[in-house]
Amino acid sequence: MRAEAAWLRSRRRGVLAGFSAAALHGARWIDPALPAEIIDVNRRRERGVRGRALSVDAVEECTIDGMRVTTAARTAFDLACDLPLPRAVPALDALARAADVRIADLEGIHERHSGRCGIRRCWTAIDLMDAGAESPKETWLRLVLVTAGLPRPQTQILVHNGDHVPLAYIDMGWEDMMVGVEYDGDQHRSDRRQYVKDIKRLELLECLGWRIVRVVSEDHPDDVVRRVKEALARRRSIRAA
Repeated sequence: MRAEAAWLRSRRRGVLAGFSAAALHGARWIDPALPAEIIDVNRRRERGVRGRALSVDAVEECTIDGMRVTTAARTAFDLACDLPLPRAVPALDALARAADVRIADLEGIHERHSGRCGIRRCWTAIDLMDAGAESPKETWLRLVLVTAGLPRPQTQILVHNGDHVPLAYIDMGWEDMMVGVEYDGDQHRSDRRQYVKDIKRLELLECLGWRIVRVVSEDHPDDVVRRVKEALARRRSIRAA
């Protein structure tokens, strides 16, 4: 493991951070080709390793597999400071899902490192963090909707039948309006069983009164926003009638 090798070469004094720490905390969808990231003030330049000269409080580090690693909350803070919003939010979503990171966990870190480079954009990304995203594409879809000015959708909406029996989850949407938005990934083309299962699930949701907007990778963001706005507008007009 590249991160472990980098840590050992720091004579066990460095603290693994960034995407290296996120991977150790269990976050998914991390590019294995990324350099190892380690906080080590004495670090020499080394190929495949990104050395950082950052301060880390004792409460901001932990031990995983015997290695010093930034806590999940500090890792989220670093990613939010370092990355542009379109990259930061998917990384934060994945970390929050794996390690149950919450906004309240980052408030103290934010105060302790108020002079950190990237601090201004940091809180914007953290505020958009949502552990309900099950893939980077779901994060992308949610950002498309929020950036367009739509109300922030709830993620992983659990739908019950009339007897309060759980029936299905919806990727995201507005429960009060009964409008959902689903991202259809490649599994619908590669897994016939999953494809059939999802068709039946969508039919069931529609029978319960839900309007589901389905999105695929080929859809342009503007088209997605238009369709979602139309679905919400139709639902409002029906309720107003």
